[in-house]
Amino acid sequence: MFRCQPVIRIAFVVLFLAIAGNSQVFGQRSVRKAQLWLTNPDGSALFAKQPGTLPFGSKAGEGPVIEVNERQKFQSIDGFGYTLTGGSAMLINRMSASARAALLQELVATTGNSIGVNYLRVSIGASDLDDRVFSYDDLPAGETDPTLAKFSLAPDRVHLIPVLKQILAINPAIKLLGSPWSPPVWMKTNQASKGGSLKPEYYDVYAQYFVRYIQAMKTEGIPIDAITIQNEPLHPGNNPSLLMLPQEQATFIKKSLGPAFKRAGITTKIILYDHNADRPDYPISILDDPAVKPYVDGSAFHLYGGPVSALSTVHDAHPDKNLYFTEQWIGAPGNLKGDLGWHVANLIVGATRNWSRTVLEWNLAANPKQEPHTEGGCTQCLGAITLDGNTVTRNPAYYVIASASKFVRPGSVRIATNTHETLPNVAFKTPTGGVVLIVLNSSKAQQSVNIRYNGKVISTTLPEGGVGTYVW
Repeated sequence: MFRCQPVIRIAFVVLFLAIAGNSQVFGQRSVRKAQLWLTNPDGSALFAKQPGTLPFGSKAGEGPVIEVNERQKFQSIDGFGYTLTGGSAMLINRMSASARAALLQELVATTGNSIGVNYLRVSIGASDLDDRVFSYDDLPAGETDPTLAKFSLAPDRVHLIPVLKQILAINPAIKLLGSPWSPPVWMKTNQASKGGSLKPEYYDVYAQYFVRYIQAMKTEGIPIDAITIQNEPLHPGNNPSLLMLPQEQATFIKKSLGPAFKRAGITTKIILYDHNADRPDYPISILDDPAVKPYVDGSAFHLYGGPVSALSTVHDAHPDKNLYFTEQWIGAPGNLKGDLGWHVANLIVGATRNWSRTVLEWNLAANPKQEPHTEGGCTQCLGAITLDGNTVTRNPAYYVIASASKFVRPGSVRIATNTHETLPNVAFKTPTGGVVLIVLNSSKAQQSVNIRYNGKVISTTLPEGGVGTYVW
């Protein structure tokens, strides 16, 4: 018979006590306590960790109960973040080295006091929040370059690429989405940066333009995880911009872009649409084409029109394809009380409850005059941060994204919760086995809240308009 030696018996006892005392060992946790990170619309708490912890008990207090059910799972999460426009990169790159390093650490690091941004959108060529319009193959009027012999990332090497390299050095796993505002003007029907359509004779050339972009960025050490084919394809009034109707986008994908990516061995995801929720028919009509669908990963949305529930309409039509929320602006000068509640309810909660894998705010940074922008570009787009030299001001979008990005890490999975009219909420199971619940009190008074998980309950309160990120 085997007999435990004294030292072995002591080791078993120590191990048993360690397991019993550790609430995170072997599946369901025996003892749970939650942390609360609070954002108040009056600015009295700005994504601030609250003192102490909230223990789970056996009885609910007064007020509604939010049931968190991790057995019912939905989509995985790729990340939360911003659009790093060329203008944002310019302002960041002009900071002192120490101030820039501190800011980027705060934004994208995965430890410490960072808000943990884990997904960024960049423009392919200029967006309207660059200081000028450009593409990667600009030519004198009347010239063309069908072999893309003059293709060059030179405009991005001044500010965007250096900033991206610093970001990737801090967080190599951050995902990047590229979106064009316009092709080179010589490919367009109107020969201008604003409006016009892509000439059919340049579909194959423009597909190679995407290939060259992805390959050139890879050479710089910058992997592009996904691209959208056109920012706001039904809004040709911006500068730069392009009108691309659904049948044009479908033809471009199935005859040019998809085959070009396949031939070049490009694994970057192709994402449709990238415009408002009032036109779910746009991506659905393209995905209905069996010649297009195999090339497409999913569809992207903004919310300047239509209900966020339209994302579920697209999901229900094509549940095998992904959804992404890629842009929403806040107008200067910003209003934390109004902006916080609307954006958390519609984006952090609304978009993810309607199957989105990302939530991105527009845009990361601007100066105190909401510059730079192109002539004809957005003049009132408030950045998540305002940069005045080395001085950083954190604006509403900063806190909206922070409420999710710090703890809902890539690979987290949305899990089920019930809904309440005045307590919009969403929950996630993290890759490390934790749970994150984000709750908005949209009522006009402080509200008691009970959070039930695996039969145990937290009783807590949220102030009027407050956003609570509960982590356990």
